[in-house]
Amino acid sequence: MAISRQLDLLEPINLAEHLDKVELYLGQVCQIAGISKMQLDYWTNKAQIPTKGKKQRIYDIDALETVMLIKQAKDKGLNLGAAIEAARRFREQHPRQAQHTS
Repeated sequence: MAISRQLDLLEPINLAEHLDKVELYLGQVCQIAGISKMQLDYWTNKAQIPTKGKKQRIYDIDALETVMLIKQAKDKGLNLGAAIEAARRFREQHPRQAQHTS
């Protein structure tokens, strides 16, 4: 009975509302995107993907999305330059909607 009342206090959490706070390390981005650390380093430099951190690069959710779009374009046969451009244009046309509610 007490547990039932405790559960009634809880509501579902929409994690999408909090994604703009997520920060990922290089290894985590590689694991999610399915690429090597060497690829990520190269793509980050080539595509000028913004990162934080001094000793180790830290990627935000927008940077992760860019990396995953580049990977998708490469998997579909585009060379790296074309993949970067396609990802850039896609992001311009489809900005990620960060949802903020009070």
